[in-house]
Amino acid sequence: MAAGRTGPLSVGVVKFASCDGCQLALLGLGSLLLELAPTFRLAEFGEASSERSHGPFDVLLVEGSISAPEQAAHLRSLREQATLLVTIGACATSGGIQALRGWGEGDGVAAAVYPRPEEIPSLATATPIADHVTVDAELRGCPIDGAQLVELLTAVALGRRPQLPDEAVCAACRRAGRVCVVVATGEPCLGPITRAGCGALCPAYGRGCYACFGTREDANVEGLAADLAGRGLDEATIARRLAGFTAWTPELRAAITARGGPPGFGPGEAGGAS
Repeated sequence: MAAGRTGPLSVGVVKFASCDGCQLALLGLGSLLLELAPTFRLAEFGEASSERSHGPFDVLLVEGSISAPEQAAHLRSLREQATLLVTIGACATSGGIQALRGWGEGDGVAAAVYPRPEEIPSLATATPIADHVTVDAELRGCPIDGAQLVELLTAVALGRRPQLPDEAVCAACRRAGRVCVVVATGEPCLGPITRAGCGALCPAYGRGCYACFGTREDANVEGLAADLAGRGLDEATIARRLAGFTAWTPELRAAITARGGPPGFGPGEAGGAS
């Protein structure tokens, strides 16, 4: 993409249904953003600037899932203005925690939150960006890792493939010299099926991984579920453990559905349980 360019690449940052955490991760780069300035120009970034742009963009970073009809239409128009569209974060790449409502029934979730749910226009599901438009690259996480974002932008500028990890969180734990929480305390952990990128943050504090970065390639979800069952967890507890930030990914969704869905989101339960 950088070939033949004499000026900085135009970058847009937009969001849909999300908490803004991935945009804050971008702002968290601090002074490094200034170092990137000669190469990338932030043409649209509502979190950081009042300047607005509808494109065109050389790179468009998209945060959030699609949860309302107007969002789907807006996304399609943005896709037409973007040479390279990159999804950032669990909401954009897998639907996020809000995608759990996909197991509910009708307006049950909205009715549990809003006194007048009929005034809340929303889709029956909250779905990842790739369900609606072509995605060129993705950055996983809740939130994303700033170093991975820098690597992707650098790769775009240089015209090479970004070097992003696809190893399990367990590998990151071993390199850091951490004690395995499963072995030491019997704490359930999704590290064996989860893509690294967070620095194995939860295991560092004695907690099992929650799969914020989604499943790694060829993850054996059912194998892990069988191991959890062998450690005494019942099917509902396993479903609850799998039903986190990236539950709507196909591998996790299949395993959760096979166990009756997330607790509180089975037939007739939408919004009815924690």
